[in-house]
Amino acid sequence: MSEQSCLVTNDWICGEYLRSRSQELADATVQHIGITVVSVLIGLAVAFPLALLARRGPRFAGPVLGLTTVLYTVPSLAMFSLLLPLFGLSAALVVTGLVLYSLTILVRNILAGLAAVPQEARDAARGMGYGPARLLWEVELPLALPAVMAGLRIATVSTVALTTVGSLVGKGGLGNLIEDALPSFFKAQVLAASVLCVLLAVVADLLLLGLQRLLTPWTRISGALEAAQAKTDAGPSAPATVEVG
Repeated sequence: MSEQSCLVTNDWICGEYLRSRSQELADATVQHIGITVVSVLIGLAVAFPLALLARRGPRFAGPVLGLTTVLYTVPSLAMFSLLLPLFGLSAALVVTGLVLYSLTILVRNILAGLAAVPQEARDAARGMGYGPARLLWEVELPLALPAVMAGLRIATVSTVALTTVGSLVGKGGLGNLIEDALPSFFKAQVLAASVLCVLLAVVADLLLLGLQRLLTPWTRISGALEAAQAKTDAGPSAPATVEVG
């Protein structure tokens, strides 16, 4: 008797599913990546001016941080329902919701990065005739990049996961496959879409980490110098003494 197809037996791991549905998986992955990238880029573009506004003082920081925090606490189903009258059942609905969710992470990390810039660096730049705009772009932002990139990595991984919720309106990328498979408990489709979603998050994080290392080479140099200084301060290890009886 010939063995039954893994699709018939509904196995978790099924090569036949991957072969027969490869185009469907590819299309869902491309949609997932597209929604994630657009959402994160728009979120970063919105978060940057909000962070600059918030750092002007407590009068602005309170409302900006409070609003972004409240938005982050809104359940995704409620968020999409509130946005539905404005955008309808479209990709714009999902992107807008994801942008709003990313703001609290991005704004806080941009603020933290700018706050960590040494005052000596600002004073030196002003002494050289730097105006506010040039000081921001050429001194403060480069020094704030590690914190900004850390926030961008967290926001990206979070957005990869939240994009699946877009399946509520049919724009969830890999989330669409998961939702379609759950009523019949199609194991191979659930597992394949879930694994691809995890892989997307890991790859995105590694790519951003590589970009961060590329854009901030001085962090590696300073780390190496600190390690060398610590080794020098420790001094050579004392030679072992041997007692002669």
